[in-house]
Amino acid sequence: MTLDPGSWLSWIIVGLISGAVAARVVAGRGFGCIADIVVGVAGAIIGGFLLGAVFHMTGTVGFWGSIVVAFIGAAALLAALKLLSGGRL
Repeated sequence: MTLDPGSWLSWIIVGLISGAVAARVVAGRGFGCIADIVVGVAGAIIGGFLLGAVFHMTGTVGFWGSIVVAFIGAAALLAALKLLSGGRL
């Protein structure tokens, strides 16, 4: 696996967009720039795993597809955290 600066920048941008949107949808507010990036990147990993496991999807989906997949994973992560914390998210 090789990573170049462009791929890191793409992960950060995808994480920021998907994390911010998911935070506003699930929690009703954002968590700040860094936390939204972390939630979005974690959501990308979770979303990729979920879509692969549930729908047996493989391959790449491009930039916009990555945002959708990351949003799905980030929303699932935040919903689970909200459920575990008793709605105090």
